[in-house]
Amino acid sequence: MLMRLEGAPPGVDVVKAIGTVSKSDYETVVEPLVDEARTEGRRLRVLCDVGPEFRSVTPGAVWEDLKVGPGAMRLCDGCAVVSDAGWIRATTRTVRFLMPCPVCVFGTREREEALRWLAALPEGPGISHRLLPASRVLVIEVERPLRAQDFDALAETADSWLRAHDALAGVVIHMRAFPGWENVGSLVRHVRFIRDHHRKVERVALVADTKVAALLPQLANHLVRAEVRRFAYDAFEDGIAWAAGPGAPADT
Repeated sequence: MLMRLEGAPPGVDVVKAIGTVSKSDYETVVEPLVDEARTEGRRLRVLCDVGPEFRSVTPGAVWEDLKVGPGAMRLCDGCAVVSDAGWIRATTRTVRFLMPCPVCVFGTREREEALRWLAALPEGPGISHRLLPASRVLVIEVERPLRAQDFDALAETADSWLRAHDALAGVVIHMRAFPGWENVGSLVRHVRFIRDHHRKVERVALVADTKVAALLPQLANHLVRAEVRRFAYDAFEDGIAWAAGPGAPADT
């Protein structure tokens, strides 16, 4: 069975696996936890305690996990798996880089460390974005390592615009330095976002102060349909004006 435990730091939920986990456990524990977070508009930080009392998972639970798991993980800022079972630890380490949030494995004696790790995770997205409707430009501010859920939010904004318009005039990426991706799953989601949208963007302005930024426009011009140009970090308004195209009205 699955059970929620009390006594965790604020913002952290603890789920303990005991004996055999069944489909009904997902329906009575996991689904209410996810629904509660959505209703309250909060992110999840989950500690999964898999102790020696855990035995197995029923086929119904596996199927329920396949249905519920992806949506729940997109709500997560992080997941800590606490277990001394070798196969649990090995399996988690194998798949964690495909998850849309950071996943870390701890031993049973490291439970307090796992709670501290979850509580210390950075809040907020890796990127923020806004659409400038008059100039038809999507502005992206990069602050932390990129997460899969950041690209889900970007896709939702871009797709909402593109359902009523043929294209975006431009995308402006503003960052002091490129922070990288949170995990492999984030990189995969980034590639998918570019694949799905690059043909509907006319110009991409990379407004950044980083050595890598000098090379990216040359590389990107071979990979995407949009014209790509680099600007210095402080030339933010110039980047927006170029991305919007000649004669575009200014947003107020």
